[in-house]
Amino acid sequence: MSLFSEKAESLIPYVPGEQPKDGVYIKLNTNENPYPPSPTVIEAIKTAVGDKLRLYPDPECSELKKVYADYMGLSEENIFVGNGSDEVLSIAFQTFFMGKKDVLMPDISYSFYPVYCSLYDVVALEIPLKEDFTIDTSDYIISNNGVIIANPNAPTSVALSRDQIEGIVAANRGRAVIVDEAYVDFGGESAVPLVNRYDNLLVISTLSKSRSLAGLRVGFAVGNKVLIEGMNRVKNSINSYPVDLLAQVGAKAAILDREYFEKTRLDIIKVRDQTTEQLLKMGYDVLPSKANFIFIKNPEKNAEYIFKKLREKKILVRYFKQERISDRLRVSIGTAEEMEAFIKALAEI
Repeated sequence: MSLFSEKAESLIPYVPGEQPKDGVYIKLNTNENPYPPSPTVIEAIKTAVGDKLRLYPDPECSELKKVYADYMGLSEENIFVGNGSDEVLSIAFQTFFMGKKDVLMPDISYSFYPVYCSLYDVVALEIPLKEDFTIDTSDYIISNNGVIIANPNAPTSVALSRDQIEGIVAANRGRAVIVDEAYVDFGGESAVPLVNRYDNLLVISTLSKSRSLAGLRVGFAVGNKVLIEGMNRVKNSINSYPVDLLAQVGAKAAILDREYFEKTRLDIIKVRDQTTEQLLKMGYDVLPSKANFIFIKNPEKNAEYIFKKLREKKILVRYFKQERISDRLRVSIGTAEEMEAFIKALAEI
């Protein structure tokens, strides 16, 4: 007899991208930022290391919350802070979707969503993307018990406009609409300006991508104060201290250093667009990206074959053995030098 609960026995967990231990690979497989964090982040963390580590961190993340609220032009009561956006998403699923059916989401999106559905007894109604991998917003104006959309979408990299998001939110009054904006800083339009107009909108973000803090684990939810209160109720029933002291001070420094943020994100956008142009000239199909990655297809070569050959050349990309996208590769944007090496390797293959 298994010692596992029935739920644990049936789970199919999320599979993260490969993290090689030898450090000899060019990592274009996990959408990490190729640039280091702001120097002010490192300095802030060094300064914070001391006697205070014996104490629990601020459970409300008060200083960090204030800095982020000011940055977003909102009130602190509109902000929730968690241990990376994955934890924030998990708490949001528990708060708004747990035990419900007909929660709408794209059939091709962040692969953690189905895991949360299984864990929290959510019955999803997966809406197929169109042939060009875009979302038809009219598909989300049907009877449902909630909506979750990644915008820009992952792994496709395609984004909806703010007006399109507003159409979905407005049509779903009385039901939570969650917009996962992990990649919005690379060219998308954030839905945050809609928060004060719609009490059913929750926008989730992370410092992992555009602020180079994947290793620190800090994520946010922005929404009406009632939504945030509900999330805090769930959070405080699980772990009152999810964001440690060093993460709080490092995250605060990253948000305050707007100049470094702008420079690095614009550099990534520039390299992304240059790489896209090169791939198009090579005959690849590349979806229009508003993220720090691209989703590509070779018209002749099998995607899994290219994935394996790149790995032999010490270049990691992401391959999804999944219906409708098994002919494509997701490629994170690295430095200009890393992307040149990637293009050269593809030409050799």
